[in-house]
Amino acid sequence: MLFGCALLSVLTTVAIIFVLVTESLVGIPPHTAFFQDVSLSEFFFSTEWAPQFSGSQQHYGVMPLVCGTLLITGISGLIGLPAGLMIAIYLSEYASPRARSVCKPALEILAGVPTVVYGYFGLRFVTPYLIMPLFKSMGFSVYGFNALCGGIVVGIMIIPMVASLSEDVMRAVPNSLRESGYALGATKFDVSARIVVPSALSGILASFLLALSRSIGETMAVAICAGNSPNLTLNPFSSVQTMTAFIVNVMQGEVVAGSTLEKSLYAVALVLFVITLVMNLISQMVLSRYREVYQ
Repeated sequence: MLFGCALLSVLTTVAIIFVLVTESLVGIPPHTAFFQDVSLSEFFFSTEWAPQFSGSQQHYGVMPLVCGTLLITGISGLIGLPAGLMIAIYLSEYASPRARSVCKPALEILAGVPTVVYGYFGLRFVTPYLIMPLFKSMGFSVYGFNALCGGIVVGIMIIPMVASLSEDVMRAVPNSLRESGYALGATKFDVSARIVVPSALSGILASFLLALSRSIGETMAVAICAGNSPNLTLNPFSSVQTMTAFIVNVMQGEVVAGSTLEKSLYAVALVLFVITLVMNLISQMVLSRYREVYQ
């Protein structure tokens, strides 16, 4: 029974890969795949994404979607990774058992909030009460839907993951390393910053990569906060569209089965799958290195 449960997860992954590859690359006769209708060069190097249009106005350049996804992921990383690491250092090195027993469940509750709630929180609070008053007074043009809001919301969402994983890694550092630092006259800050964090660095990096993979795949919060405009831009105050948001928005409309637009969903999903798969493999490699060190 246990082997069957493990095999089921493997078969599910294989089935996902099969669907994405057949709909995007290979095709099953009489149906054609997406890349049999759209060239690879246009898909990966064109800078315009307009699959809903017709004729010469129809374009399938995925770069605006990739750029929007990476922009929001970068903003979320700048917010969530340092905050999560500082929370982990506090819980591991500074917090009393009573404070830890309160903060840990609070982080888990934060991780359990539905993403759609985060999205409306960003749309109704972060943009009108934080972003617009702050940056419009500086002369910036801020859209109602903007990448900065999406990045901030996703950054808040990944804080519990970074904090929990990093704290577990730092608590696994042998106490003998801490005691050696204190014996040499180091302060608690020196021990935390110069002994514990470097000793747990590979595990912390693995938590960072897992959190960024989570932010890349976020859908509802980004679709609500960042908008649905596939712009090739690095301006955090403009509206962008991510790969996940495109998939959601197109599936909500009336898509003709077998059309190029319908098959573009699988092509975008394949790109997203490859990106997240690579990041998860890297995180597993880093984490396995950490485990080898402390075995």
